[in-house]
Amino acid sequence: MPINLPNLLTWFRILTIPLVVGVFYFPDHWLNSHERNLLATTIFTAAAITDWLDGYLARKLNQTSAFGAFLDPVADKLMVAAALIMLVQLSRLSAVVAVIIIGREITISALREWMASLGQGKSVAVNILGKVKTGFQMVAIPMLLYHDSLGPFEPALVGYWLIHIAAALTLISMFYYLKLATPVQEKS
Repeated sequence: MPINLPNLLTWFRILTIPLVVGVFYFPDHWLNSHERNLLATTIFTAAAITDWLDGYLARKLNQTSAFGAFLDPVADKLMVAAALIMLVQLSRLSAVVAVIIIGREITISALREWMASLGQGKSVAVNILGKVKTGFQMVAIPMLLYHDSLGPFEPALVGYWLIHIAAALTLISMFYYLKLATPVQEKS
């Protein structure tokens, strides 16, 4: 495992997962509800920023590695899945939406692994639709974690709509990737 700044940022992202979840289990005399929401949102947002930053730095510093290419999407999926499960636990997100998003991630990861084993990994490489879906998720989740009103702005309401758009994009992108794999499936 190469130790470089991009990989350290990815490890940081993984290490934030128990912090985001754990914040909601702190005793009431440590943090009130608003403070829990704010701290979890801040940690998740910092971790989400490292998702962009580690890839940027890996390319900019020429520190890309096979291990980093493997670990980065794993960190993203773990971070999003943990946050979604926590949001379901907090009754801020429907379990159906969480299952759609997490189920798609498992399906597409398995599809990519299978396609790579056939030498066709590039046929299901990440595309713009997947990136847009991720963008909606990474904006929606902090809003749902924060949940409190900011004057007239209701992050929970905006987060609700954004996560549902993300779920729709999740299904569309999953079917798109499955369709890309269909010609290869028919040959094997």
